[in-house]
Amino acid sequence: MKINGIINGFSKMSKEEKLKLIAGFFDNPEKVLKELKSYWHKDPKKQTLFDEFSENTLSNFYFPFGIAPNFLINGRNYMVPMVIEESSVIAAASSSAKFWAERGGFKAEVLSTNKIGQVHFLWNGEYQKLLQVLPDLKKELILGVKNITSNMEARGGGILDIELLNMADRIPDYYQLRVSFETVDSMGANFINSVLEEFARLLKTYFIKCPKFRDEERDCEIIMSILSNYTPDCIVRAYVECEIKDLALPDIEMTAEKFVWKFRKAVDIATVDEYRATTHNKGIFNGIDAVALATGNDFRAIEAGAHTYACRAGKYQSLTKLDLDDKLFHYELKIPLAMGTVGGLTSLHPMAKFSLEMLGNPNARELMMVAACAGLSNNFSAVKSLVTKGIQVGHMKMHLLNILNVYQATQEEKTKAVEYFKTRKVSFRAVSDFIHKNRSGPVLGIKS
Repeated sequence: MKINGIINGFSKMSKEEKLKLIAGFFDNPEKVLKELKSYWHKDPKKQTLFDEFSENTLSNFYFPFGIAPNFLINGRNYMVPMVIEESSVIAAASSSAKFWAERGGFKAEVLSTNKIGQVHFLWNGEYQKLLQVLPDLKKELILGVKNITSNMEARGGGILDIELLNMADRIPDYYQLRVSFETVDSMGANFINSVLEEFARLLKTYFIKCPKFRDEERDCEIIMSILSNYTPDCIVRAYVECEIKDLALPDIEMTAEKFVWKFRKAVDIATVDEYRATTHNKGIFNGIDAVALATGNDFRAIEAGAHTYACRAGKYQSLTKLDLDDKLFHYELKIPLAMGTVGGLTSLHPMAKFSLEMLGNPNARELMMVAACAGLSNNFSAVKSLVTKGIQVGHMKMHLLNILNVYQATQEEKTKAVEYFKTRKVSFRAVSDFIHKNRSGPVLGIKS
């Protein structure tokens, strides 16, 4: 594909014009057009809905929608919807969920649900004067956004507090209004940003008319008004626990005590080494992101906030911790999760609505707990594999069908391959050898 020069007016083109333009950059435009259109929804109304989620849309990009059963959370069973393309993630979540369901299940609680927004501004004046007028300023700000906040307040949410931060020691004349919000069952980004932008307008007006400010102090330069995806006061805690003796694993030659010892060392390493911590936490997000996608939530915001939270002690480290009290194994995840069950894609995307219905139409707090348990489940399964048989054994067996699809294997070849690799290590080279031998004659160990 070769593109020469700048494309002007692309966003103003019709969908068909965009398709033809893009296809024209390929050697076989008709094939490209056919391929892109093959992923359109057969219902034109639904396709229009998908097109309007974003901009410059040409087609749909499919991800698998799967289910991880047997999640016992706070005594209630869940079938957890997960959207992810990576092999073995749903299998790992399901295996871990069943494992812990037989040992009392997951326990979870939401510790807090506050979210943060900021108005960043520059002001060249006396800080003490700003402190003196702050109570009056806060009243004007809150009163000035009543038209925006009234519906949220009726649902039990709204503005919780407004703080003034003097950050002039970091950037000259830099101040910040840090506003905390409760958004109940919505993630709340649009609500928060609407309030903040109105705060910025009201702030400039207040500075102009405030009688306590000198003329040179009336200029307030708004830099930006935006929510923060760091939500250290929107926290969910999930954990599993059982007696150490109940962790005897029948599929490995290792005592429960030895397994727990190795597991503890693995978590210790993820606490002191940021290279390992990054991959350790990625395993958590295998579960959380998959639930966020399935329910129409913003996994990018969730990850950004949680990675910052993982640095709260001054260095990046594990989001999980392991406590071993006498004979008890207690494994816990504490993580910021700003999730919603109303508004945005949760109300628009048909599969997101289906996912929430499958979960029993949870409120935001319940969804936070389900997602956290999915994250802890995937992480436990990953660490368990790492300290026992290794991660690749299970992962590559789940990846087998993907490798076979690369070689465009027939259904008969896939059936033979699954049987053949039941007792053999899966790798690209091994599968390649199998395919070529199978196509040239009988493969050792497989009956024709």
